[in-house]
Amino acid sequence: MSKFIVAGGKPLRGKVKINGAKNSVLPIIAACLLADGKSIIDEVPNLEDVNVMCDILEAMGVAIKRDYKNRRLEIEVSEKVDTYAPYSLVSRLRASFLILGPILAREGRVTISMPGGCAIGTRPVDLHLKGFTAMGAEIQKDKGVLNAHVTGKLAGSVIYLDFPSVGATENILMASVLADGKTVIENAASEPEIADLAAFLNAMGAHINGAGTDTITIEGVKYLKGVRHTIIPDRIEAGTFMAAAAITGGDLVLENVVSGHLKPILAKLKECGMEISEELSTIHLKSPGRPEPIDIKTLPFPGFPTDMQAQISSVMSISTGTSIIIETIFENRFMHFGELKRMGAEVKVDGRSAVIEGKSKLTGAQVKATDLRAGAALVIAALAAEGSTEIDNIEHIDRGYVDMDKRLNSIGAGIHRVD
Repeated sequence: MSKFIVAGGKPLRGKVKINGAKNSVLPIIAACLLADGKSIIDEVPNLEDVNVMCDILEAMGVAIKRDYKNRRLEIEVSEKVDTYAPYSLVSRLRASFLILGPILAREGRVTISMPGGCAIGTRPVDLHLKGFTAMGAEIQKDKGVLNAHVTGKLAGSVIYLDFPSVGATENILMASVLADGKTVIENAASEPEIADLAAFLNAMGAHINGAGTDTITIEGVKYLKGVRHTIIPDRIEAGTFMAAAAITGGDLVLENVVSGHLKPILAKLKECGMEISEELSTIHLKSPGRPEPIDIKTLPFPGFPTDMQAQISSVMSISTGTSIIIETIFENRFMHFGELKRMGAEVKVDGRSAVIEGKSKLTGAQVKATDLRAGAALVIAALAAEGSTEIDNIEHIDRGYVDMDKRLNSIGAGIHRVD
């Protein structure tokens, strides 16, 4: 198993270009299943999750050319695709479940195993299935395998989501673009990645209005065509690099960002004392020293993202006072605190709340990543710690960050990868 050896105490200074968003490219790869012909996707990050999603489509008969040198995928879908997604691949990736909507809409039936992914808490697929059932699908679950089919075509419907789930919104949105009639998704997720998916589908010929708001209206069409699309910048990667600069007393310029997607992160970083300026597609962050304590409550967009909670909590571990973190999305997203404590962090956890008493320093230790964002949080803490930190299980980190060690080293970090 690979690991990072991190020499702490080195301020980060320089420029970093942010990659395309992992959480945007995965549903867009799935959406390619809706159209015959070739689609080209630009600004694709070379990530393990992206490769697994491509593997799944290839196993179903889709031709994919992976050109990571130019950050591009060419995805060509033939007239017929397989309706079975193999367990060996689906079990490795939570987002694999996003092929259900497109295949059901296209072929009228699909068989898929329940998805895998990071063990950050219960993430039921009930809302996905509720939407498909409302559109006329019949669904059976047996021994971890889900079978869905529809007689004829899916039918437009009004679907209210009990929670603004990103995955359910994406899956239902993709299923509805080829359905008969109008579909309305109420209490929909409004994350930027939803708007990016809708922009891709509209370019293919879909009729979608309201993406990025809590009500999305879709008029079904008979067919879609392949198109070329550029993925939006990854707001979580941008936030992670800003957190790394903040904890190290750094001075960092981020290129290829959309500041409107980062408002809750920028607001909290400013609140803890960071000097931030924004110009077009760049953000400049300068850390004046130890951060001030802040309180955070994770919420669906435009609230503070759960995917940034762990990274910011690392920054708060060396703050000048007491911070409170409330996690409302995933119940198991505090697993990194046990590892941070090994580095000297002082944290008390009570259910979904954590109280962090800022310390003047952290100390290098042997720790392990338990999931993607927890791994990023440990890298951030290690960058500021005295001495050397060994981070095991970094395959989690590789799932969501392209060459994290090399890119951090290019701006002053001291990280050595051991394979």
